Amino acid sequence: MRIGIDLGGTKIEIIALDESGATLARERVATPSGDYEGTIGAIADLVLAVEGKLGRRGTVGVATPGALSSKTGVLKNSNSVVLIGKPIDRDISARIGRPIRIENDANCFALSEAVDGAAAGAASVFGVILGTGVGGGLVVNGQVLTGRNNIAGEWGHNPLPWPKASELPGHLCYCGKHGCIETFLCGAGLAREYALHTEASLPAHDVAAAAAAGDDKARAAVNVYRERLARGLASIVNIIDPEVIVLGGGLSNIDGLYDGLGNLIAHYAFSDAIDTKIVRAVHGDSSGVRGAAWLWPDGA
Repeated sequence: MRIGIDLGGTKIEIIALDESGATLARERVATPSGDYEGTIGAIADLVLAVEGKLGRRGTVGVATPGALSSKTGVLKNSNSVVLIGKPIDRDISARIGRPIRIENDANCFALSEAVDGAAAGAASVFGVILGTGVGGGLVVNGQVLTGRNNIAGEWGHNPLPWPKASELPGHLCYCGKHGCIETFLCGAGLAREYALHTEASLPAHDVAAAAAAGDDKARAAVNVYRERLARGLASIVNIIDPEVIVLGGGLSNIDGLYDGLGNLIAHYAFSDAIDTKIVRAVHGDSSGVRGAAWLWPDGA
């Protein structure tokens, strides 16, 4: 049995999968806000409760915001600041009495979709999360590639490629730099683009709904968003050339986002044409927690 944990800023989700990937149990609890010890305790309690319910012990994988530093062994780059600088893998392991595996949530998303999702069977998969932030993960031959510094896939903190004059110098990112892809392609980026067209304020999901309903200004904002997404993904195609790009996160559900996206990417990619598959995630919000479980491919 494989157990996966998805540690988010507002909720902690657990899933237990059998050998075939079928769901045996799934639960969610609220993340103890600003409470690191409480968070470790909540994760341990979920694992032990699910194992008690099923009468089986499993391997445990954890998807987290951020990544473990290869230099210090503690968590870095997390938007859940209470986790930064903590040896979260060691603390969870000590509480449940066994080794665990831990990966960035975008890596877990990509792994889930590569194993039995929208990119099942593909040799190389780039998974993209478009939501409050913009993340990415790379899976090759069923293995997550984390890189020397545990930052492989962090395309959201590269500058937006082929910027237009109106896009320079770009908005300030929480990482401290200006013009990051994340600032353009996160939910706030779409909302900001809509405000430029209308001088009105709407959250990203309302902009998407308005565009689907035929609002011309909302459609214009989504079109700008899609073109920027194409530029960002073209740089991924140029460097990695994956077989499949899987889009996840709330903004991946925008109606019409995929219309002509491949042609737009091809316009910027360094090739006469591309046939990269660009697909929506199959497992949706469950991809992260499922990918965490698949961090142990052989199970237990």
